[in-house]
Amino acid sequence: MAHLADKKVTGLVAATFTPLKSNGEINLSEIGPYIDYLIEKQGVKNIFANGTTGEGMSLTVMERKLLTEEWCRKAKGKMDHVIVHVGCMSLKDSQELALHASQVGADAIAVIAPSFYKPASADVLRTFLQEVAKVAPMLPFYYYHIPSVTGVTIPVRDVLEDIEKLIPSFRGVKFSGCDLMDFGQCVSYSQPRWSCLYGVDEQLLAALAMGASGAVGSTYNYLGCHINKLLSAFDKGDLVQSRNIQFKMQELLSYAIKLGFNLGVNKSVMSEVSGLNLGPPRFPVMPCPQSTARSIAQKYNSIFLEN
Repeated sequence: MAHLADKKVTGLVAATFTPLKSNGEINLSEIGPYIDYLIEKQGVKNIFANGTTGEGMSLTVMERKLLTEEWCRKAKGKMDHVIVHVGCMSLKDSQELALHASQVGADAIAVIAPSFYKPASADVLRTFLQEVAKVAPMLPFYYYHIPSVTGVTIPVRDVLEDIEKLIPSFRGVKFSGCDLMDFGQCVSYSQPRWSCLYGVDEQLLAALAMGASGAVGSTYNYLGCHINKLLSAFDKGDLVQSRNIQFKMQELLSYAIKLGFNLGVNKSVMSEVSGLNLGPPRFPVMPCPQSTARSIAQKYNSIFLEN
């Protein structure tokens, strides 16, 4: 059997929302239809579950396990990759989730830097990641860099230094930061089997020019079919078309930001566009007024479907 790590992640990865019921409990029944929607309507065959978009840090360890099991079960034979975020403030919780992901069929795991007691250096952060990775040594491992949320601004290039000596299963980085110099240095240092996945959707084209292998993002849940055209145009060297699509996305996000775009709004927009019932976000993230979600969905239609 091929080592799981041989399946290099490329293209778009949807950072999935976690379906919740109106009472705030997780809603596993929506995951099957969600996966079908991504494949059939968006042409997206990779997912990143229980991350920032999935409200992973607001979920209990048990909830995250149940969600991981359902994402893996429903994606089996349909999706190319299910990457599960297992980062926690507690090393023990991260290890428990990493081991569990390896047992239920995840294709890879990813970990953010702890953000309450922050690692003091690249060495400390690398060692933390190693401690998580070693409990699931056969599972491809990604470092998830999101400094705007964690407050951990250690350059990723420093974290990558000799990282395979500590973590043989290391297979890349989800880089959700705006520092394209650091990202470019990660790509430059990257090994052939690694994936450098970019996570700031509105800057994807710049990251592609830097050599990104693919992209992980929340907007690919409902913009995936359009952004796949951006990737295709870029691969053909058609920068005019690539820019045109990127600018359309920027126009949509700029409009949404003026209305107070956040996770709760984004989740409601996905429900509005897809017809899925993803429910509210978990407190303290506030639910979005339906009028706001509808307004953004209408803007989406006018930018992407009517031009």
